[in-house]
Formats: sequence, structure tokens, C-alpha cells
Amino acid sequence: MAQVMRPNSALFATDGKAHPLQDTLLGVTLVLGVIAFVTAMFHNLHLISSWTGLAGIVTGAYGQFISVTTRERFGLILGLGAAAIGFFLGMAHGGLFGGVVG
Repeated sequence: MAQVMRPNSALFATDGKAHPLQDTLLGVTLVLGVIAFVTAMFHNLHLISSWTGLAGIVTGAYGQFISVTTRERFGLILGLGAAAIGFFLGMAHGGLFGGVVG
């Protein structure tokens, strides 16, 4: 018997439904996490790493709060970890306002 093949339009959803808000938060968290992590390796870029890390932590935390599937949560945890490392290294190198205010 022939089976009907349905296209899977959901990117990270394992339940077969589309979750556009969760997928958007996942993508934003991953991008912010990568930017924060990479810029944290340079001492002079502490403003970028600390602010993008903070934004990545906030978006990742909200994404975790509303996530539906395990795949979304896995990607969010990766992005959250990278954002947190970037944030903490950015804070150690000068912080959110280091050198600008004061």
C-alpha cells in the first residue's frame, strides 16, 4: 500500500508542527552566542562581547521558557553557553560600560 508523503516544513520541531517563534529565538540566540564568544577572545572588544552575551542570555532564557521540543532546547543550550562565556569574559575585560562611562 502506498503511503502519502507529507513534506516536513518544521525546521527543529519533532512533533511535526511549525514553531516559528521558537525557531527565530533559537537562531538569534545562536548568532548572538557566536558573536559574543568570538569577540570575547579580543580584549578591546569587551563592549560587543558583553552586550551581545547579555542579549543572548536573555533571548535564550526566554526561548527555553517557551520551547516545545528537545531539538529546540538543545540548540538553545548551545547558544546560551556560548553567550554566557562571551558575557563573562567581556565583563572580565572591562564590562558593559568599561571605558565609556566614568
